Amino acid sequence: MRLTLIAAVSALALTGVATGALAAPVAVTQATEYSDAQLQAFGTAMSAVRAAAPTDGSAPNAEQQAAMAAAVSSSGMDITAFNALATAVSTDEVLQARLAVLATPDSPAGSVAASVTDAEIAQFGAAMVQVRAAAPTDGSAPTTEQQAAMASAVSASGLALDRFNAIAQAVSSDERLRARLELADVKAD
Repeated sequence: MRLTLIAAVSALALTGVATGALAAPVAVTQATEYSDAQLQAFGTAMSAVRAAAPTDGSAPNAEQQAAMAAAVSSSGMDITAFNALATAVSTDEVLQARLAVLATPDSPAGSVAASVTDAEIAQFGAAMVQVRAAAPTDGSAPTTEQQAAMASAVSASGLALDRFNAIAQAVSSDERLRARLELADVKAD
């Protein structure tokens, strides 16, 4: 079983999940639904497994394998469940995005980012697609017509322009809000 754990860790390292950089894997239909608690446990286990794994790419020795297995066990998962979730995460963009949201700190209480609802995230994402399409591609200032098209796109999304602008500002500084937007984006695909 420990060799299977090593294989799962290697697979995650190759997909970029182990480093936190989400690659663009092929999305597959998720056969099993995973709760946020299961994903939290997996994230905790994965961090500890990474810490116990060799850093030079070599196969782990017996002591490292034992430490990796103990890390999985201490997270409340068994190795089979960990490996199944590792495989699912390595191939499912939605699981990767959910894991990324869970790995980010909560937005500060009372901030704009903390107040953004899931509905507003969907509206903002839809508006951004249209705003980007209407914006100049050469980095120049938008023309009057482009500004009108961008404002119309925001209005059509159902968001007030000032709320859209507040969310846009918050996105630039709030990691959790960016992760939530990424999750909504991959769910929409």
